[in-house]
Amino acid sequence: MPPEPEARLNRPILLSALVGAAAPLVLAAVGQAQTGPAVIAGLAIAVLGVFLAQRRAETPAAPVVRPVVAAPPDAIPYATILEILDEPVMIIKAGEPGESADHRLVFANTAARALFRIQNLNTRLVTAIRNPQVTELVDEALFGGMAGHGAFDTGGAQDRSWRVMARPLAGPLDGPPLALLTLRDQTDLRRAERMRADFLANASHELRTPLASLSGFIETLRGPARDDAEARDRFLGIMQTQAERMARLIDDLMSLSRIELNEHVAPRGRVDLSMAVTDVVDALTPVIRDRGVTVDWTPPPRGVASIEGDRDQIVQVIQNLVENALKYSPGDAAIRLEVIAPVPGDASPGRDMEGAGLTLLTPDHHAGEHYAVLRVRDSGQGIPRDALPRLTERFYRVEGQKSGDRSGTGLGLAIVKHIVNRHRGGLSVESLEGRGSTFSVWLPLAADPAPDQPLS
Repeated sequence: MPPEPEARLNRPILLSALVGAAAPLVLAAVGQAQTGPAVIAGLAIAVLGVFLAQRRAETPAAPVVRPVVAAPPDAIPYATILEILDEPVMIIKAGEPGESADHRLVFANTAARALFRIQNLNTRLVTAIRNPQVTELVDEALFGGMAGHGAFDTGGAQDRSWRVMARPLAGPLDGPPLALLTLRDQTDLRRAERMRADFLANASHELRTPLASLSGFIETLRGPARDDAEARDRFLGIMQTQAERMARLIDDLMSLSRIELNEHVAPRGRVDLSMAVTDVVDALTPVIRDRGVTVDWTPPPRGVASIEGDRDQIVQVIQNLVENALKYSPGDAAIRLEVIAPVPGDASPGRDMEGAGLTLLTPDHHAGEHYAVLRVRDSGQGIPRDALPRLTERFYRVEGQKSGDRSGTGLGLAIVKHIVNRHRGGLSVESLEGRGSTFSVWLPLAADPAPDQPLS
């Protein structure tokens, strides 16, 4: 390591002091000077040199300014920088004027290739993005030299919203025009806006009925029924029921809002589906006993149905389906729970009854991927065929269905659908009036961990 600047500046003074001290001694030794005066003179020079060196060391040194050497432009890995960006970036080469279908990709970073499943470059832009607004923005950037922006939604089970920006890009003088296309994920913002509007609309609509009921009973208790003890007790019981319904409604609305907010974010945990079903059955044992219902549940061996997921949300799915089965099953009925793995991910309705079946949510199945299936079958009244497509709508209730002593909020199956969608799974229903219903949930099996990565 090179010495500090102060050390380099002090070294000549110290060297002069040492020479001054040694010179008289050498001269005296060879007889060229008297020993006493020579020694005294040498020591005086040495002391003076040390003193000057110390003062010099205490004086702040002037800062050393080193020239900044800029890296040549060719040495900067621009392509590497674009590759590691989280947002999709593409460079498009123009086709013939007026031939938008002939625009081709010159570059697409990792995020763009994954989003649009681009296998190789020189692919036509319309093959990757089939959106007229995006094509128009690219045309204006290529041939009009104008930058523009717009909105773009990618389809699929986990739809996402993007802000698209197209800008002209300088290219070779003798080559075709180039344009830079970038996408910015706006999914969270759009979901938050939509959730806020939906929450206010749904909450105000659903809370109006119990609030009107509470207001009416309060007015009655303050008026005609003020001194009627029997009416007071009956009205207070009804008011408590309405208040509990409002509390359940608010809880379900908040739960649904949280699920929708993170629906596009895949969970990363690992859950044993059979163990989760067992935990739910154990927790609902008092309700099962009070209803007089029998639950037929035989768990498969542990580890057979290990899925990737958020355990709390998986438990919520199971609990909602089992609670629905309990509500709509008469006393002394039987509820059957079943977990099967592995199965292909076609998400088709079951074949255990000859009723109407409908797939409510289809998983994004990939080659070689297998699923665990949870089936919950009740012995209730069954669901009319025309009501099946609306089962996962918010606040939808089948007319004429009796659900025991505790009314639901109409959000249970909507919550189930959004949780299953977040887990890249599927949901189907099969029902026959008078013979009950079967709900089936498909959830992707967890990939086997590497030998040096034990299960957490």
